[in-house]
Amino acid sequence: MKCKIHRCNCRKVWSVQNRKTKTIANTLLLNGEWFAELKPERKCNPKGFVISNKIQDIIFNPDYELVNQFHKVAKLIYNKEIVDFNILKGKYLYFAEDGSCYILKKIGCRLSRQPETAT
Repeated sequence: MKCKIHRCNCRKVWSVQNRKTKTIANTLLLNGEWFAELKPERKCNPKGFVISNKIQDIIFNPDYELVNQFHKVAKLIYNKEIVDFNILKGKYLYFAEDGSCYILKKIGCRLSRQPETAT
């Protein structure tokens, strides 16, 4: 089920919403694929969301050990003036308590290599 994630700055929490429920959390770990959805025609904020198609990929208030299985690659930045994200899709995000959102990479994930041949 499609879930929209956005920051509620008035309460300083992250909001996860689908057509059935709305849940808030101080931090979130998105352990799966995501994409940005932009709605510049909306009259009110938010106009930009992070979307996950699997609710089971969203971990509310993850513990420290789980977050440490990843390292931060870059920040996901939303520009509310032009209604755009710096990156539009990816895998693994951490939504921090301070309102920052980080693109993550699993520690230990490597690019596939060509097998070595014996000589």
